[in-house]
Amino acid sequence: MNDEAAATTPAVAAEPGFALFDTAIGTCALAWGPRGLIGVQLPEESGAAATRARMQRRFPDLPAAEPPESAQKAVAAIQALLQGAPDDLANIELDMSRVSEFHQRIYAIARRIPPGQTRTYGEIAAELGDKGLSRAVGQAMGHNPFAPVVPCHRVLAAGNKPGGFSAGGGALTKLRMLDIEGARPNGMASLF
Repeated sequence: MNDEAAATTPAVAAEPGFALFDTAIGTCALAWGPRGLIGVQLPEESGAAATRARMQRRFPDLPAAEPPESAQKAVAAIQALLQGAPDDLANIELDMSRVSEFHQRIYAIARRIPPGQTRTYGEIAAELGDKGLSRAVGQAMGHNPFAPVVPCHRVLAAGNKPGGFSAGGGALTKLRMLDIEGARPNGMASLF
């Protein structure tokens, strides 16, 4: 691809911005830049206004805007996932320039977890080469700027316990998302 063609691709041509969108679990949001999504926000418990406020705090320089085609495709894929479609969202381009290299490695592993399946912090730490990194994996999941595209909801604590979840609703939202995907950690029945 030549430089002129690269400059006209939807991800590159779009002016940075953010937008809210409805899903089966509430109002989510995403922010984009010239190299892909720079952030995704799961719903805040107190509604769309709180989700918008959180995006404005996270990205104070970005305007609310109509999403470009690439972001519209991401919205549709996230909406489908949160309705139970078995999409791993791997085709959504993320701009990880604001993310440390260590967290990028963790997020790459998490992105390989298929819908309906889970892994533990310890399993991801072992894949990184040091089971002692379990706590660091948990912290990376807690700071994930791309949920659910980076599916931190599929990463559980030891013994397949839910562990923490920084999205609105906490661990209950995590369990609800896993239920939508048909995941049954420890064979537990649906709570919903």
